[in-house]
Amino acid sequence: MSTELLAPLDLAFWHLESDAHPMHLGALAVFEPVPGVTSRDLLDLLGARAAAIPRLRMRVRDVLLPVGGAAWFTDKDFDVHRHVRRVVLAEGDFMAQATRLAGELMEQPLERGLPPWQMYLLDSVAGGPFAVLVKLHHALADGMRAVAIGAGIFDQIASAGAGRAGVRRRTPVPPRSWLPGPYEAAGMALGRLGDVGRALGVGASVVRASRLDLRASTPLTARSSGTRRLATAELDAETVQRVRRAEGGTANDVLLAVVAGALRRWMLERGERLPGSDPRALVPVSRRRPGGAATGNKLSAYLLGLPVGEPDARERLRLVRTGMDRNKAAGPLRGAGAVAVLADQLPPLAHRFGAPLAGNAARMLFDILVTSVPLPRSALSLGGCPLRAVYPMAPLARGQSLAVALSTYGGRVQVGLVADGKALPDLDRLACAVREELRELHALVPTVPAPA
Repeated sequence: MSTELLAPLDLAFWHLESDAHPMHLGALAVFEPVPGVTSRDLLDLLGARAAAIPRLRMRVRDVLLPVGGAAWFTDKDFDVHRHVRRVVLAEGDFMAQATRLAGELMEQPLERGLPPWQMYLLDSVAGGPFAVLVKLHHALADGMRAVAIGAGIFDQIASAGAGRAGVRRRTPVPPRSWLPGPYEAAGMALGRLGDVGRALGVGASVVRASRLDLRASTPLTARSSGTRRLATAELDAETVQRVRRAEGGTANDVLLAVVAGALRRWMLERGERLPGSDPRALVPVSRRRPGGAATGNKLSAYLLGLPVGEPDARERLRLVRTGMDRNKAAGPLRGAGAVAVLADQLPPLAHRFGAPLAGNAARMLFDILVTSVPLPRSALSLGGCPLRAVYPMAPLARGQSLAVALSTYGGRVQVGLVADGKALPDLDRLACAVREELRELHALVPTVPAPA
């Protein structure tokens, strides 16, 4: 039976979860139908391709050593039909129904005794577009690796994998004891000394970034109701690039400024008083190296004040760009985002007993998660049905009511807004504000031609 210890950060995500705070990532992939491909065909195809992904056949179990640790075990009773299901929607607005249902399904924690993932085929008896909702536990992968795992359902990736499997020979790997030998133990001891030094430095950065006064309240902070709501928006990727060429910085800077401006619009429309200090966004950063492990989490993050108090859209962009430049110059081991790095330095027992405390401390560090999820640039399909859009979904931290995830596919930036359903019942209005903000920002910047 194949086994693999959970890395420290994966273990942290596993223990952070509660019924009111499920720790799974999600994506709603929307497809155009093609004649002759039935719902049964698609359901069978999803099941076959998911079952062929080795990571999706593994579940988490506690282990004796290290104390407090857990490991991935191949599930000898794996049944893909427990994980892949079809939900038939009524006639009417497909996207409205799909996003509503996706929010409700994202409320439900994954069953911990099974491999921690689910896929749902969402379609209607009337035909037309259909969607696949994917849920992967955060312990399974970060956003980048979740894409790599989930992409195995697409025709292009599945066929490429099948081609490689036909010519590649696997060399058997002998089982390895979890108990180190004497030379390995000495090396581990020296490594732990270095880890302790790194942890102290990272911990000091986190403490400096923490806020002890939490009396200020905004729509972004709320006691969790356990409910989830999803709203989506689409932006033109070329418009984002035109703003970037005119104003400098990166496309991600532009998108962060759009989020800041959208929050400002939405708060003012609600009649909210703008916060006295900028709400903090946690912006995840991958720490993966080329050729590194294909699963698990390798994350840090940057901490960025979203300038919702600034009335000028171009100035908001300048402030975001300056803040992100400062973050990049300091590196990913500074600020609240270094909590993820710190988690990598802690022993398993600390995660098992410290997870509730760490989860409740999230609001001391940031107010909202804003993450960009990279997608393949090539056109993708499922059973010959073209992929039209992918709306990513991020988990909510405790005490927070909104998370924003963005991905780019087919010349469009797809935005997934996940919120506490009771705290933010007007989430659709925020999705509209995202689109309006990019239009205003684009109208204000000078025109710069695209490079030849």
